[in-house]
Parts: sequence; C-alpha cells; structure tokens
Amino acid sequence: MNEAISKPQSEFRNRLVECVPNFSEGRKTETLDRIARAIESEPGVIVLNRHIDVDHNRSVITFVGEPNAIANAAVKAVATAGELIDLRTHAGVHPRIGATDVLPFVPIAGVTMAECVALAQDTGRRIWNELSIPVYFYERAAQRADRRRLEHVRGKGFEWLQREVESNPDRAPDIGERQLHESAGATIVGARPFLIAFNVNLRTSDLSVARAIAQQVRERDGGLPFVKALGFELESRGVVQVSMNLIDYEQTSMARAFDAVREAAAARQAEVLSAEIVGLVPRAALDRNAAYFAYLENFRESLVIETLLDQIKSEREAV
Repeated sequence: MNEAISKPQSEFRNRLVECVPNFSEGRKTETLDRIARAIESEPGVIVLNRHIDVDHNRSVITFVGEPNAIANAAVKAVATAGELIDLRTHAGVHPRIGATDVLPFVPIAGVTMAECVALAQDTGRRIWNELSIPVYFYERAAQRADRRRLEHVRGKGFEWLQREVESNPDRAPDIGERQLHESAGATIVGARPFLIAFNVNLRTSDLSVARAIAQQVRERDGGLPFVKALGFELESRGVVQVSMNLIDYEQTSMARAFDAVREAAAARQAEVLSAEIVGLVPRAALDRNAAYFAYLENFRESLVIETLLDQIKSEREAV
C-alpha cells in the first residue's frame, strides 16, 4: 500500500534533506498514522509518501524539510515508534533490529553529503541521549569501515544482536550502552545518496527460487554492481519476491535489474508477476519504455519525487 501526502508549508525552503526511516510495523495503520502525525508536527517538514507492507511487517515513511527541522522530526518519529512498536512481539519476513530500524538522511537540494553526515551523527546522539535507544551508524556516516554496509550492521537481526551485543565487544553500538532497548532495539542511522527500493514478485510460491535469484543478481555474490537483494515469501499473496536496493541507479538501472531477475526466473521456469517501487523515485531513474514499467503495481506520478516537490512549491506560492 502506498499513500502520498502533502500539505502547503510556509516554512518550506530551498535547503532540503530527505529522510526515509523504515519502521518495523506494516499491519497496524493507526501506528503509522501516529508516527506520520508526529513527523508533521515539526514546522517545515512535509511527509511525501508512505509504503506499508503486510508480509514484511514493515513500513517506509518519506519526508523532507530543512536540516534542523528534519532532525527534530526524525527524533519525534523514533520516539513515537519506540512507544508503539514492541520488537518482542513483532514478526515479519524482513530482517530488523529496531522499532525504527533504519534512519537515513539524503541530500536533495542545497545541502551537501558532509552536512547530512553531521546531521546523522547529531541525530544519533540525540536518539541515545533523549530516548535511551542505542545507535549504529552506516553508509557515509559510518564510524567504522566494517559498518558502512547496512547488512553488516544488522547481522542476523534483533534477537541475535540482543544476545551478541552483551557478549561480543565488536558488536557494541557506536553510541549507547552495550545493551539493546528492551522493546525498541537499536536504530541504524546514516547518510547516503538517493537509493531506489525495487521489488520483483514472481508467480511461484517456491522461496528457494527467489533466494537463488537474489544471490545471482546481488553485487556481493558477483552479480550486478550496486545492487543488494534478498528473497522473501509473500504469504498473503502466495508468491515470492526478489527485493532489491539499487544504491546507484545510474550504474545499475531498474531496467537492468528487472531484466536480470526476469532472465534468472525464466531459467528456473518461473514468471514475473509484478514489480513495485518502494517509496519515491527520481524522474531520471524512471524509464517508461523499459520492460519493467508495464509490470509496476499501483504506479502514479506522485511516486516521482520531483513531481511532489513541484506540487509543494506550487501550493506554497498559492498561499
């Protein structure tokens, strides 16, 4: 499920940072509503999009604003998620270590990556100091080279890290005590370029097919450059999914990733059912003539980030 939300804001300016937190909740819409309201309670911040996934039991909320406002809204989001989401009772196919699992900052306009790194690190300190939720840093904000990649930080997930962090000094958080928050876990905070989350659903219930294709296409196993991929079962739909993060869409496009998955599926006698974009996508990344476009579920122009920003600008000028 996707929801695009926008509202005119007189405080909206030209220095923009995007924040794309991933929350460990995809089945209780009232929880996501409360988190979104907490975010939008910060003046100058606009929620652009929500993506809710029942099988992953995970949601992504995309919002933009000026750096200081974005930091305040991010802390409010983490605080609200920590109150409402309990990892001790959470279950879903997507790995996670926190109620707010990942909190990346992305420079959009008039802001450098270095500023986003500083923003991420300041926000991480606030999350620990104000909420007592330990923090790991990743991507450009990583304080250790071996924590640059998200999967290296997350490891095998909350239950595993909960045990590991107390016995293995190498798993200690970057900020906070060597103990995860009892119900909210830990939050992974970072700064990164624009990333496209792109999923391809297969017309089969055989999870081994999705996992084998994910292994074949992802960079770390010799596949496509700048592609991360995992295979998941979508129990509610009776199909499986190859879930990808395209961390540099100029190097590996959605078209190239889709074609690779489709070819790998055909080699295993499986067909592509559909594709989906999670969150927003830059206009330059979208190829309406590519094979994947006809397979996109629920595509609409409001998934294009420039379209939303232009709409907000028009609404602001009309006020």
